[in-house]
Amino acid sequence: MTAGQDRPWPPQSMGMARLTTMAFHGENMVPSAIELLKRSEADHSDAAALLDLATIHFLLGHEEAGLTYQERALALDQVYREPTDAADGDDGAIRLLAFAAPGNLMSNVPIQFLLEDSDIRLDLLFVVPGEDLPERVPGHDMAMVIVGESEANREILERIAAFADLWPCPPVLNDPRKVLQLSRDGVSTLLAGAPGIRIPATTRVDPQDLARLGRGEAALSDLLPDGSFPVIARPVDSHAGKGLAKLDAPSTIGLYLAAHPAEAYYLSSFVDYRGEGGMFRKYRIAMIDGKPYVCHMAVSDHWMIHYLNADMRESAEKRAEEARAFATFDEDFAARHAGAFAAMAERIGLDYFAMDCAETPEGELLVFEADTAMIVHAMDPPDIFPYKAPQMRRIFKAFQDMLRRVKQSKTS
Repeated sequence: MTAGQDRPWPPQSMGMARLTTMAFHGENMVPSAIELLKRSEADHSDAAALLDLATIHFLLGHEEAGLTYQERALALDQVYREPTDAADGDDGAIRLLAFAAPGNLMSNVPIQFLLEDSDIRLDLLFVVPGEDLPERVPGHDMAMVIVGESEANREILERIAAFADLWPCPPVLNDPRKVLQLSRDGVSTLLAGAPGIRIPATTRVDPQDLARLGRGEAALSDLLPDGSFPVIARPVDSHAGKGLAKLDAPSTIGLYLAAHPAEAYYLSSFVDYRGEGGMFRKYRIAMIDGKPYVCHMAVSDHWMIHYLNADMRESAEKRAEEARAFATFDEDFAARHAGAFAAMAERIGLDYFAMDCAETPEGELLVFEADTAMIVHAMDPPDIFPYKAPQMRRIFKAFQDMLRRVKQSKTS
């Protein structure tokens, strides 16, 4: 018998959630990478080892190496099983097939965290550009599109949209046609005029037009109707603040373009959302089957907030405020913005998505971004964030309960 012939199918990986948690807590990933490399060299058909190697390289910031190992894995197999608590032969367990895209860890919904500690069986089917779908697909109760919106993923989402309505095991959750609308300018258009929502008009511009604006050869209104300085600029498909800047005047644009070269940019007006104490507060909220769940709230004295740069770990005062926000969210923030959340759920129309948002001084829900691939996790240390784990378990349960309702509706 040759190597790999007795290996179960689909190949089972160590799991993105497990590897990410190891890296998040500062574990040395090198021993795991060496062991996986040895496995792949001893058995060139060990696709799971190659996929896990790709994940580790992505976590270490080695994107080129990660993509190389991932490409080798997907050439061997396009279907992978994530670790699960579901027992083999358990007829009551939900079997979920997720359509995924090749790419780094921001390419897809990090659904592995949402299924944490559940008996839901998760199989990933990677839809690879230029490749046919695999002939063999694991049995499943439902499918879900976990491909996130991005320039790189548009072709994949369009391809899934072409076969989603014909998929032999309906339903397919998270309609890919609606995911395609979640570009930054797309979300701005979708939510424009929605009651209770403030979302700055956002437009996509090429570097030549932005340079013309900087040289005074074009007016801001030519690119961004009703726009005014300061404006926010960012490269298309950038995340986590990479290349994000507030430009106070046209004279700052030339330096910005030199520092952040890109093929295209998003441009939007800046909204000053400072609140109590002159601080900025940004929420991450998951929308599950139309209901909002708070995932985190970061507090900072700077407008560009990301949870990891807001000193939440270092500030007991900020953590206490976040804990209060968690405890009162349903009766306070969610109740105040119930109309806005309902409008978002209706206009975006997805079974699951997440948003980054804030509150304007006038009391509107200020939406920065809506996407499916935002990370929602329970990795924060409980001794520092004791209020986080219960809330994350609540979110995970809501997501899993949504899947259970879908399965029940098929059998009733």
